[in-house]
Amino acid sequence: MSEHMHKGNSQQGFTLIEIILSLALTAMLLSLLSTGMYGVMNDWEDDTSALDERLDETIAILQLERALQGAFPHSYRNAETLGRYVYFQGEDDSLSWVSTVSPQRSGGLTAWQLESVNNEGVYLKLAPAMSDNPSPRLEDAELRLLLPNYTAQFSYLYEELDFSKRWRDDWPGHELSVLPLAVHIRLTPLDARNSDEGELDVVARIRANEHRQIRPAITGAGATNPFAPSPQLGGQ
Repeated sequence: MSEHMHKGNSQQGFTLIEIILSLALTAMLLSLLSTGMYGVMNDWEDDTSALDERLDETIAILQLERALQGAFPHSYRNAETLGRYVYFQGEDDSLSWVSTVSPQRSGGLTAWQLESVNNEGVYLKLAPAMSDNPSPRLEDAELRLLLPNYTAQFSYLYEELDFSKRWRDDWPGHELSVLPLAVHIRLTPLDARNSDEGELDVVARIRANEHRQIRPAITGAGATNPFAPSPQLGGQ
C-alpha cells in the first residue's frame, strides 16, 4: 500500500525540467508582449507628436491671419523731420506691422515682426506699439521660432489709379502713408520631398488700411509710380 501511495504522489508533481521549461516559455511570452507594447507606445507617441506639431502650426497660421486682418495704420512722429509716418514695413521675406490683435490678450496695440530665414523657418517678434516708432522695441524683443517647418514669402495688394488691383513684393508704409489692401503669405515646406503637404497660401484682407488724418501718397500725372507691378500672384 505504501508503494501505491508513493507512485500516486510522483505522478501528481512536476519535474525540475518541466518547471524550467515553463518558466522559460513564460519569460519568452512576456518578452514578446513587452516588445509589442513598446512598439505600440512608440507609434502612439510619434503620432501624438505629429498631431501636436500640426496643431501648433495650424494655430500659429490662424493667429497670423487674425493679426494681419487686425493691422492698424499706426502713426508715429519722426524726431528729425517732425513728419508723421504710418508704420508698416513689408519685404518679400519680412514684415513689420502694428495690429489690434495681441497673442497675450493684453490691452493696446501690438507690434509684430515676421522674418523668414532659409533652412530655419519663420521667426516672430512682439513688442508694445505705444505711441511712437516700435522698431527699437522690436529689435530688443525676444526672437521666437514660430513655424520651424516652413519658409515664407510675402506680397502686398494695392489698387491702381484705374481701380485695377495688383500685387507687389514690398511695401514701404512710411513712404506710401497707407497700408496694403491685403497681405499674401506663401508658406513653403523646408523639405518638400518629405512633406505630406504642399505650399500653403494665406491671404488676409486689411480693412483699416488708411489713417484718419494722414493721406495716402498718390502719384500725380507724369510722376514715377511707386506701385510697380509685381510678377507675383498674377501681377502683370
